[in-house]
Amino acid sequence: MDRAARILLVDDEQPIQTLLSFPLQKDGYEVVQASDGREALARFDDGLYDLVVLDVMMPRIDGLEVCRRLRAKSTVPIIMLTARAEEVDKVVGLELGADDYITKPFSLREFRSRVKAALRRSTWSARTRTNGDETESLEVGELRIDFAKRTVKVRGGDVPATYVEFEILKALACNPGRVFTREMLLTRIWGDSAFRDPRTIDVHIRHLREKLEQDAKDPEYLFTVRGVGYRFRDTDD
Repeated sequence: MDRAARILLVDDEQPIQTLLSFPLQKDGYEVVQASDGREALARFDDGLYDLVVLDVMMPRIDGLEVCRRLRAKSTVPIIMLTARAEEVDKVVGLELGADDYITKPFSLREFRSRVKAALRRSTWSARTRTNGDETESLEVGELRIDFAKRTVKVRGGDVPATYVEFEILKALACNPGRVFTREMLLTRIWGDSAFRDPRTIDVHIRHLREKLEQDAKDPEYLFTVRGVGYRFRDTDD
């Protein structure tokens, strides 16, 4: 990335804005602030962003709705910030297309680690699309994955997959029969498993099954290995 990465930071609490903006700017990123969901959507439409950091609890339009609207028109990486302890907020955010989430309170070290990982993933994805480094596709049963175009089709229909969903599917499908632990998948996608809840993988797998499988409870492609992790359909299945 030749220019400085541009980050849209959305939080209705000014002290949080100040606290998070300083380390991002110190790391060389350009930070644009928004204090509510409506302002966030307007600012996003006015410029090009490499990452959105989005608080869940905000006035006017909450973070979950902003995430839904952004994902409907953009693949920009989204990190959700939530002060709630309930798992439902994390699950809903991930299922709306967020790439990652951080639960308040969190350390600045954790925050910077998540931001760097998200930007690194975004750069890798763009480079792959531009250079065409991956040209192979994979066809298993009625499922077809085009790695160069980052597209998924099943039973003739297009499957909209988020960046994280595609990377999980790619890791599993390229290694049929191999069992991946949750920690292995976290490391594969985010570069490490530090600060991350392994159950995040469970949410993405469930969402993938809902999109790919005719019956999510009796899967054809994505299998659970109880007590260990997940694997993709093998030739013997």
